[in-house]
Amino acid sequence: MDAKEKAGIIYDRLMEHWGMPDWNTLPAVDELVNTIISQNTNDRNRDVAFAKLKETYPTWDEVRDAPTEKVIECIRNAGLGNQKAPRIQKVLKAISAVQPDYNLTFLKEKSPEEAREWLTSFEGVGLKTASIVMVFSLGMPAFPVDTHIYRVSGRLGLRPEKMDVNQTHLLMLDLFDPAVYGPAHINLILLGRRLCDARKPKCEECFLRDLCEYYQK
Repeated sequence: MDAKEKAGIIYDRLMEHWGMPDWNTLPAVDELVNTIISQNTNDRNRDVAFAKLKETYPTWDEVRDAPTEKVIECIRNAGLGNQKAPRIQKVLKAISAVQPDYNLTFLKEKSPEEAREWLTSFEGVGLKTASIVMVFSLGMPAFPVDTHIYRVSGRLGLRPEKMDVNQTHLLMLDLFDPAVYGPAHINLILLGRRLCDARKPKCEECFLRDLCEYYQK
């Protein structure tokens, strides 16, 4: 079977085992900042840092104008605050210059390519971050690829072995139906976390063994 057919079967099995995943829908700018904070940390540390930031500075204007060292302190729990805090403030300054209310729904009037390009024009905002904002906050077609998805897509044979992460973002758009980008993204992450571990994959427990090139080898 080709990769697209395999992707469809994988999606169906993930849904059979884990069902439709839940996710919180945040305003796009909140999701953007939240995802910047999430880089190179776990969900718990991200959530603690984001909550602390919002508690300390209830408006994005306040975050934008706060002393950078104070923003670093707010998000310290997520690590790399010295990098993330200045980036967040730069992004907020750039957004407020064109959208004083920080409402990014104007991006929905653009093509997905244009929206992706606009978001990735900010320092520290790559394809994954832009895609998360697009698919979960703006309802635009995008397929975020994190380390889990990159790993499992390679093991399952959905992508060529040497394809890089950025190319994989575009490939996944073709493999899955746009209507399921969000749940497919989340359930593939769950696969990577629960079964397809980087060091010790639980192959014998996996319900995708018959489709997995890594297991067959």
